[in-house]
Amino acid sequence: QLQASGGGLVQAGGSLRLSCATGRTYTTGWFRQAPGKEREFVAAIWWYGGTTLYADSVKGRFTTSRDSAKNTVYLQMNSLKPDDTAVYYCAARPQNMVSQRAKEYDYWGQGTQVTVSS
Repeated sequence: QLQASGGGLVQAGGSLRLSCATGRTYTTGWFRQAPGKEREFVAAIWWYGGTTLYADSVKGRFTTSRDSAKNTVYLQMNSLKPDDTAVYYCAARPQNMVSQRAKEYDYWGQGTQVTVSS
């Protein structure tokens, strides 16, 4: 059972760190969905090798990492923009390969709201 946390309200230029307790050593992805928009890929990390993948819109600002001892994946979000406002979801897949396709993830957690004010 995945559980994402850490969302909140922040001013533009600020930072937030999201956490996702995966309970397993699965490849984990982050997705977000803004009101009236489709869900979009944000970042992903392969548990064992640490390989990461980022959407162009967040490269250089967001970093995903994992804590093996806690079976937890993090999404550090810096230099936040109002366009980053969305509900953020973490998802997991047992395959050892990162993917940006939502349909390739088998397990999904509850979303956490991130709101960036201008």
